[in-house]
Amino acid sequence: MKNLRMLRTEAGISQQALGDRFNVSQQAIYKYENGLAEPDIEMLKNFAKFFNVSIDFLLSYTPPQNENSDKAALRLTSLEIELIKEIRKLPLETQEELLRFLKKL
Repeated sequence: MKNLRMLRTEAGISQQALGDRFNVSQQAIYKYENGLAEPDIEMLKNFAKFFNVSIDFLLSYTPPQNENSDKAALRLTSLEIELIKEIRKLPLETQEELLRFLKKL
């Protein structure tokens, strides 16, 4: 599951942190990433939901849609999706203020 490693590193998450998130050991994540063990279907579902990708993508059965497009390159984590949902609840003016603030950081 090399795509798991790619998604994890792109998200800046350590093997330990990912393991902690899903109640498995760092060694289990290492084994999944290096093809030494395979997660069960529930774990695959959890990983897919967390990284906002398909199980097929995790298993390297299908490449992401149009790798060069911004949409394909932008894989959102659960936290990022939650942030977007909360931002969408804000009035447009507040969203614009938030964007200006974030650009200053």
